[in-house]
Amino acid sequence: MKMILMLVCAFLFVCLGRACAAETDSRCYELRIYYAEPGRLDDLESRFREHTCTLFEKHGIANVGYWVPLDNTDNKLVYIISSPSREAHDKAWKEFMADPEWKKVVQETEAKGKLVAKADSIFLKATDFSPAVLPSGKQTPRCFELRTYTAASGKMDALLSRFRDHTLALFAKHGMTQIGYWMRTDEGTSQLIYLLAHQSKDTGAESFKSFRADPAWIDAKKISEANGSLTDKVESVYMAPLDFSAIK
Repeated sequence: MKMILMLVCAFLFVCLGRACAAETDSRCYELRIYYAEPGRLDDLESRFREHTCTLFEKHGIANVGYWVPLDNTDNKLVYIISSPSREAHDKAWKEFMADPEWKKVVQETEAKGKLVAKADSIFLKATDFSPAVLPSGKQTPRCFELRTYTAASGKMDALLSRFRDHTLALFAKHGMTQIGYWMRTDEGTSQLIYLLAHQSKDTGAESFKSFRADPAWIDAKKISEANGSLTDKVESVYMAPLDFSAIK
């Protein structure tokens, strides 16, 4: 009975996900990774909490989520924002950077030195099978996993098809909460980036262990990789949401 209920839930997840995808999420997403200067991560988080998030919204940039890696040896702050389009994003970002209020905040918060040593920016678009990316509100504490798949040459469409036709339902079957799936849009890149939620890092590892041992996944992987692996590289980062994150 438990297995039947899990399969029904997985089926409903796929159906609901496709219904949401049918509405087409055309927003421009940006994944930004900030490497804080030594000893300044708390100050950087405070600036986002007290100033940056509000100023983003003022200029039409939506705050999607904010996290820090569980193993944060590089002092990272990871966040995702969105805008109606790339053109709207570029305009809003330019206006945000020129805002006198933002300039004042930077001057005050960096009186003792810069907060950010380096920043990475990755532009994304939602896949046709991504669930609607929405604020989650107050939740039982969760751990998030950011996964990045670099597709093998010429294999991106096959990778997306495998997720669409098999992986999503199997993730749901094995208890993983799926937050969003995106394709990297930067020129010359072929990456699928997605976000999962688990009760903890340990439950995430257990979910993937059972997923990989599932005969349905073994068959799907074998058939889809008859002519070689679909990925060149797979990266995983477990993260904790910050208190001001829209997704928790």
